[in-house]
Amino acid sequence: MRTLLLISYCLVAFSLSAQTKFNTGDTELDSDLSSINTSAKLDLPAFNADLTATFGVSSKNIDYMTSIKMEPAEMYFALELALAIGKPIESVIDTYEANRDKGWGYIAQQMGIKPGSPEFHALKGKSKTKKENASKSSVNSGNGNGNGNGNGNSSARKKK
Repeated sequence: MRTLLLISYCLVAFSLSAQTKFNTGDTELDSDLSSINTSAKLDLPAFNADLTATFGVSSKNIDYMTSIKMEPAEMYFALELALAIGKPIESVIDTYEANRDKGWGYIAQQMGIKPGSPEFHALKGKSKTKKENASKSSVNSGNGNGNGNGNGNSSARKKK
């Protein structure tokens, strides 16, 4: 019993330490980014393909962000930030590399997004939507191959 308790404690401690701290200055946004991160890690290639398609960013940029150890949610947030400020992703990446230890709240401020501003609330809203969509797709993944007839009429149903 003591061994089981020790193993459980170690697993909880590891999972808490493995969580990324986004430090946006907003606990709800941090939570949304954590959820995005968790969902993205379930199917990283699909997430990266979604980023490429959604933001029109090259796979070379995605590969570079991965190589500098950006978490999936950080990649997403960086792309949303670049879109919000109308600058290329490389500009956001440069600011991230220079200030990664200060968190995304500081990085956003350096890029011109002030806390509480309409732009900040727009980023927060988009992250919430992304989180909700990601959790829906992770719940729905693996539920068949889509080859059913979809009309709810089972061929096994007996007619009277």
